[in-house]
This record gives sequence, structure tokens and C-alpha cells, in this order.
Amino acid sequence: MKKVIGIVALLALFSIASAFRPPFKTSLTLTVRDEIGNLVEGASVKLFETKDDYLKEVNVAAETTTDAKGIAKFKGLKPIAYFIIVRKGDKDNAGGGEQVGKLEEGKFNKSTVVIQ
Repeated sequence: MKKVIGIVALLALFSIASAFRPPFKTSLTLTVRDEIGNLVEGASVKLFETKDDYLKEVNVAAETTTDAKGIAKFKGLKPIAYFIIVRKGDKDNAGGGEQVGKLEEGKFNKSTVVIQ
């Protein structure tokens, strides 16, 4: 009988814990635009968790390339503020827009980065 009560209690605990877990993985959708507002296809986008990694360009947390609509999508991220490097040819986002605000856990986060 004690085993049954223990199992029921354990199942109840797991149910409560899963109720507080976000239903979606934390994601980020970045729109990349040039200095006049055009969408930028084929830009390299890298995310870094720390400023030191960003400055040294090491330990990339995630990376992708923008699609035909200038969109870069990342899924399964930590809910933190990421440092971003976006490059295409001789254009990048240096001098502004190097960090995205803290991502909301379990949400579809969005941001825009301008390269010039």
C-alpha cells in the first residue's frame, strides 16, 4: 500500500512540474535588413552567450544563414540575452545591434538586425 501511495505522489509531483514547464522551446526569429531597409538573403548569423566569446568569435551557441525573406530562425535556445554577429560580404552589424534582449522562455521571440 505504501508503494502505491508513493507512486501516486510521485506521479502527482511530475504532473505539477510539467504544468509549469513552457509548452514550446524558446526560439528566436531574426529579420536581417540592410541600411535602407531591404531584406538580406544569405547573411551569416551567429549567436554567442557571452560578450567575451562574441569579441573573440569563439564558442558559437548557434548559427544559420538567412533565407530569401531575410529570416534566420533558432530553436531550443536558453532564455538569455545573446550577442549577435551578422555578416554578408562587406556588411555587418558592428557598431549597433550586437545584442538581443533577454529571450522569454518558451516563447517565439523576434528581433531585427540592420547591417551596413
